[in-house]
Amino acid sequence: FNGSGKPIDRGPNVLAEDYLDIMGQPINPQCRIYPEEMIQTGISAIDGMNSIARGQKIPIFSAAGLPHNEIAAQICRQAGLVQKSKDVMDYSSDNFAIVFAAMGVNMETARFFKSDFEENGSMDNVCLFLNLANDPTIERIITPRLALTAAEYLAYQCEKHVLVILTDMSSYAEALREVSAAREEVPGRRGFPGYMYTDLATIYERAGRVEGRNGSITQIPILTMPNDDITHPIPDLTGYITEGQVYVERQLHNRQIYPPINVLPS
Repeated sequence: FNGSGKPIDRGPNVLAEDYLDIMGQPINPQCRIYPEEMIQTGISAIDGMNSIARGQKIPIFSAAGLPHNEIAAQICRQAGLVQKSKDVMDYSSDNFAIVFAAMGVNMETARFFKSDFEENGSMDNVCLFLNLANDPTIERIITPRLALTAAEYLAYQCEKHVLVILTDMSSYAEALREVSAAREEVPGRRGFPGYMYTDLATIYERAGRVEGRNGSITQIPILTMPNDDITHPIPDLTGYITEGQVYVERQLHNRQIYPPINVLPS
């Protein structure tokens, strides 16, 4: 799909089974289930040191020029569920799906994701939303919400375990700043709107497991820190909302270590 949810795969028209509000429904905190079962990403630095449970939201803190796109594509290729009673991955019995939303990416990056998913056969269980850099700014604000609405349908109505990857949340936050400036709202830190924390929370808090439903939504948002600054408002506010982070470090990348994930600040 493109960033506004219209199919661009040259297929027939999509016949809707259901219509949902893209803003989502708030989850009653009393109905949330504690995350226990693990999602295996296939990256040892994450699975061994910072493992991700179904229903968690763990962002990847990266920066410009670092291989976060390659890491995201690798997670899509290798991700699977780990049964509680088994030591092996099980792709079939636990209905696993991936929803991937790319915001503000250039044509080269969009082509990389699309061709990588098609070549490796992961496109069969990936729902892909692509918002390009030359698409309207306002479209970038609804793209993650479209992706999460699709994930909620798969998780709570089709009872699948869904992994949602959102990249790049920095592009989303800058689109939010642009729209806020056009509306002549009072700016906050570094020109970002004062409600950015609340706005990001409406996206991140849609992850989780709900009592009475077998599905789950796990989020891995990816954001690029401007000038490698972890105190920038975007990673700063994201860190408050989410349950930790995976830190991609430039020094490890310069030493040609892949993936350049530093497990200590993660």
